[in-house]
Formats: sequence, C-alpha cells, structure tokens
Amino acid sequence: MTETATSELDDSFHVFDTTLRDGAQREGINLTVADKLAIARHLDDFGVGFIEGGWPGANPRDTEFFARAQQEIDFRHAQLVAFGATRRAGAKASEDPQVKALLDSGAGVITLVAKSHDRHVELALRTTLDENLEMVRDTVSFLKDQGRRVFVDCEHFFDGYRANPEYAKAVVRAASEAGADVVILCDTNGGMLPAQVQAVVSTVLADTGARLGIHAQDDTGCAVANTLAAVDAGATHVQCTANGYGERVGNANLFPVVAALELKYGKKVLPEGRLREMTRISHAIAEVVNLTPSTHQPYVGVSAFAHKAGLHASAIKVDPDLYQHIDPEQVGNTMRMLVSDMAGRASVELKGKELGVDLGGDRELVGRVVERVKERELKGYTYEAADASFELLLRTEVQGGKPLRYFETESWRAIVEDRPDGTHANEATVKLWAKGERIVATAEGNGPVNALDRALRVALEKIYPQLAKLDLVDYKVRILEGVHGTESTTRVLISTTDGTGEWSTVGVAENVIAASWQALEDAYTYGLLRAGVQPAE
Repeated sequence: MTETATSELDDSFHVFDTTLRDGAQREGINLTVADKLAIARHLDDFGVGFIEGGWPGANPRDTEFFARAQQEIDFRHAQLVAFGATRRAGAKASEDPQVKALLDSGAGVITLVAKSHDRHVELALRTTLDENLEMVRDTVSFLKDQGRRVFVDCEHFFDGYRANPEYAKAVVRAASEAGADVVILCDTNGGMLPAQVQAVVSTVLADTGARLGIHAQDDTGCAVANTLAAVDAGATHVQCTANGYGERVGNANLFPVVAALELKYGKKVLPEGRLREMTRISHAIAEVVNLTPSTHQPYVGVSAFAHKAGLHASAIKVDPDLYQHIDPEQVGNTMRMLVSDMAGRASVELKGKELGVDLGGDRELVGRVVERVKERELKGYTYEAADASFELLLRTEVQGGKPLRYFETESWRAIVEDRPDGTHANEATVKLWAKGERIVATAEGNGPVNALDRALRVALEKIYPQLAKLDLVDYKVRILEGVHGTESTTRVLISTTDGTGEWSTVGVAENVIAASWQALEDAYTYGLLRAGVQPAE
C-alpha cells in the first residue's frame, strides 16, 4: 500500500481532486499514463489533500497508473485515491473481483460509487432497494476491515432525494454506519441551484449526522456556487477538477473553489504558500491535456485582472483595489493594462510602467501616445492583443517619433506558383539595409508568409545571430469590415518566442501578405530589443 503523504493541515476539511478520473471524461481529453503521472505531480505540488487516480481493474491504463504512481511519485501533500463501485448484487464484497482490484491498487483511500436514486437501483442495478443498502454496508465494512479509508459517492443523490428523500437518506446512513469517513452528495446531472443544494445538505446533515461532501457538475453553470453553498450548509469535503474539466460541460472548478475557501471564507485548505502557485499549476495542467488555457477563467486566466477602460485605469492608478476583488499576486497572477481606443492617460502611464518604459510624467508625451493608439486602432490595429507592437510604438513616441530600427526595408516580394501537377511553389525575395550593408535574400516556404519569414531570417541572421533563437508559434488572420469581402482590411497577429518568453505583434493592410510583413518586421525588431542589441543610429 502506498505511503500516506504528510501534511501540515488537519483532517477537518478535504480538498479532493478528481481530474484524473472524472475530469478525464471531458470530450477531447485522452490521457496517457505519463499524462496522468504529470498531472498528479502538479496537483500534489498545489497541495490538494486527495487525488483520485482512476478505476483500477476497470481498464489497464488506470491499473498501470496506480502501479507506477507508487513507484515514481513521492507524494508530499496528497493521498492517492482509487475509485470503484460497491459489490455486485447477490455477491460478497470479499469475493468480488473489482473490489479486490481496488485493494490491489495499493491506494490507502478508496472511493465507492453507490446508487442513491431508487429508480436507478431498480432499473440500472436491477436489484431491490434493501439489497442496494446491503451492497453499500458490505463493501464499506469489508474495505475498512482491510485497513482502507473509505469515501462513498452517492450518485444522482439530489435527483434521488427529490424522488424519494427517505431512501436517499437511508443510503447515506448505511454508508456512514458501516464506517465510511465521508459520504459525498453528487449532483450527477448538474441540474441543481445553490439555494436548493444548501437546503438539501442542511437537512441531510441534520437527519443523518454523517460527515458530508459535495460533488457538483456544471450543467447549470452553478457548480462552483453549488459547492460553496454545500460548504455553507456544513459539507467539509469538496470534490473538484482542475480547470473544471469533466463530462458534458464539466465539474466544479478546483481553482475558484479553493481560492474562495482560502480568500473569502478564511479556511486554510492548502499548505502555506501554495495558493500563489495556482495560476502556474492551472496553466501547466492545461498544457498536459493539450487544451488552451481559458483566458477568462476566474483567478487564473490571463484576463482575470486585465483592465481596458480609461476610467478603470484612472482609479487603479490611485488604488488597484478599487477595481480588483483581490491582489492577483495572491493566486500567482498579475494585473495587466490593455491599451486600446478606450485608453486614457492613466492606461498608457500604467502600461508604460508595466513594460519598463519611463514616460517621465510627460503629459504631452502621454497625450501623443493616446492619440496615436486611437488613430491606429481606427485603421484596424489592436494593441491589447499585441503588447510588443505597442511597446515599439511607445518607444517611437518617447524618441520624438523616430522609430526603433535594426534594418530598413527596400522592398519585398512573394510569389505563389500554381504548377500543372496541382502543387504550389512559394518563394519570397527581400531587399533591405542593415548596418550599412544592402542585402538581398530569397527563400522558399510552405506558404507565402512562411517564405517571407525565411527570407527575412536568411537576410539578417549573419548580422544578427540572435535571431536564430526566434520561432513563430502562432499566426492569426482576421478580415475587418470593408466595402467588399475581398477588398476589406486584413489584420494579422503573430506570436513569437525566443525560448524564454513570448510576444505578439500586429500588422494591418489591404492584403494578408502586406499585413503579415508588418507583423514580421515588428516581431524581429522586438526580438532584437529583448536580446539587448543596440538599434541602428
């Protein structure tokens, strides 16, 4: 059996994560054993108390995960939990193969799913209500006798309670009296609302005396609120998934639940200092499951503390708390100022400070930047999504309108050749000046923009070897409003990395190639600025 992790927290309140089991049921997520091990390490690092690893015996992947987790992970905070079902009707728990598989997993904690809705017992299990209660009692008591800690998930509890409250409560009593440490009330269909959850949990707690937990699905968009409502009613165990992953629309999101408990309720549910790792952990898990982190996720999204309107910026300049419900550093996030046509002086001043560009309290300079931003955004540029291009604009205005230059473009050309065999050839030629030298370079690519990027790189890398580290990681095109579709203005956003950071640049023109060239020029210019290269005089 795996060793129990040590924690500075007591057992009075549980944060239970089920990303590896329930969260993995989300459409589009398909976790390998290596993925599950990586996520388990992140969750343990975050400091959750319990990590439900899957259903050993039900599929080979979960069985392998439990075997490897015990050998490869030194859990510092979390205890590993195996998930399974109560014994089959008419059998004995001691002889049930799937119950044996739970023991063989080596997990010190086992979660059993039990039917608590009378119709599910009769139609799905095809057994009697009394036999279902005996299945719960027998399986819980057997696992307790084997030295395991047992949690019981009462599946479809709230729907079952609505249909037959006395039987739903009888399942809770059967589990608790047999020795279950916690009985979890599951909103399996996700249809409950906070006031309903609070009322039911309060009643069940009073009538059964069992220690209760909550497992909420998000089908009404209320999973986090329902989880907190259950806590208000006396639940001391919350089941969640990282980033709200889960079947259908998902589960209660671990991160806003934990942040609310720590920062709003004043409950100590994580080890000291771990809340500040929340944003990093959220994004790291998103990378493992290969899903883009939600930019607007509460607490941890990159837009969670982003401010755009000039009115907000003016207030934030005086006191950030005026437009933020917490200090973003408490959850490892940062405040961001977005510069757009809504920008005022305070927005530009704060953004300049964020970018490390000293505006020196120059009101005339700040005014010029504001007007320049509004003028450019009227033409289709967007700076809230292109910080690097904004910083170059800002530095140009600081230097009295003189652009930051590492090279001067004489001309560029991109050719797409349609060949008789149906293939296409893409070739680009750039002519430019750098450090007093005229350079002409030609390159091929898998598209005209890629060919331009390669030609620019060929032209400049001998003079600026720092460019060898740059890689384009994202490319977005948007057609803006115009008279006709093919004559409309085109906006291109390019994201570039040098291996240590990432930045975005913007270009706007009447055609996609010209817009792409502008964004490429800014991307290379900003990359050289980041590398500490002195610009040309």
